[in-house]
Amino acid sequence: MNLPTNQDVLIIGGGVIGLSIARKLHQKSLPKITIVERGNLGQESSFAAAGMLAAQAEIDKIDDFFHFCIESNLLYSPFAKELIDETGIDIELDKNGTLFLALTEDDEAEIRRRFQWQQKAGLRIEYLSAAEVRKVEPFISPDARAALFFPDDRQVENRRLLAALQKYAAINNINIIEGAEIKNLLVENKKVIGAETSDVKFFAKKTVLATGAWTSHIKIGENALPPLLRGVKPIRGQMVCFKTAKRLFSKVIYSPRGYIVPRQDGRILAGATVEDVGFDKSVTAGGIDFVRENALEIAPSLMNLEVSEKWSGLRPYAPDGLPILGEFPQMENLFIATAHYRNGILLAPLTAEILACKIAENKDSKYLEIFSPRRFQK
Repeated sequence: MNLPTNQDVLIIGGGVIGLSIARKLHQKSLPKITIVERGNLGQESSFAAAGMLAAQAEIDKIDDFFHFCIESNLLYSPFAKELIDETGIDIELDKNGTLFLALTEDDEAEIRRRFQWQQKAGLRIEYLSAAEVRKVEPFISPDARAALFFPDDRQVENRRLLAALQKYAAINNINIIEGAEIKNLLVENKKVIGAETSDVKFFAKKTVLATGAWTSHIKIGENALPPLLRGVKPIRGQMVCFKTAKRLFSKVIYSPRGYIVPRQDGRILAGATVEDVGFDKSVTAGGIDFVRENALEIAPSLMNLEVSEKWSGLRPYAPDGLPILGEFPQMENLFIATAHYRNGILLAPLTAEILACKIAENKDSKYLEIFSPRRFQK
């Protein structure tokens, strides 16, 4: 292995978060960047995602995390354009919006509650009757009673996003090392100077943990991470894909129990389970049946379509359900960007921006304070 030496930044983890941070750091004139990935680049949670940019559909209250999601969503239009210019890869940013269906009486009460607080907050949102829903999406369930329409919630093709970020790294000589699992961070006088696998050492001025669900596996010197950071755990999500000859739906469509995501090429993704099963990435009959049933509740027209693909991913979940971002307490030159849970694709642009500004320019962000790992010391 031809190892780079004396790097400006070592990024541990090559998913969408690590790759996006590397791109931003390169744009801020840090030329010597290495990404070390335990498996294949981007093939864990980022590859398994559905690519939804669903701040309003996913979040059910206005708080700092909601604003973080909204702000990152707003970055996607320039982000997508820049990636086309830089790499020639279209990440298929789809601006058709998102529907949130009510299929039961309880669902109707839920969407009315969401409509009221989001409208009061000044967010763009529409309440659609059953007839209006069927006019917008003719293949939707006849049981649809009403729906919310979020015009600013969107989607991207997450696998094309990963391809674009990987190509950016290749074009700009960002070092990529795959199949190398970091076990331990190297420390001198409370300063992190790099990291090591079981047989290889990497040295850098600054190190970023973008390790997703595997964050708890890292040690600092001879010590494990603090207990609540060790609590970052994987949550399995199983998904399926239906294949159609043409696009049947124009929008991402949620119910309180599942969602479907139509792609430009006719594929329809459906998800997802939420399973606390450790690092087991198995695809199970029960999980696939659960996802398929929820998809059919949204669109019974999928009944006669075969499932063309099944997969699972492990989402990184923190003890309080929020991202962990910023400088590591009591340890110099170490930064962390993990625990994005269901929103890694959505939050990649803003996470990259605020981490790169801090690392390259020592510029702070309110979100680095809000989501700092220091909150676990309080």
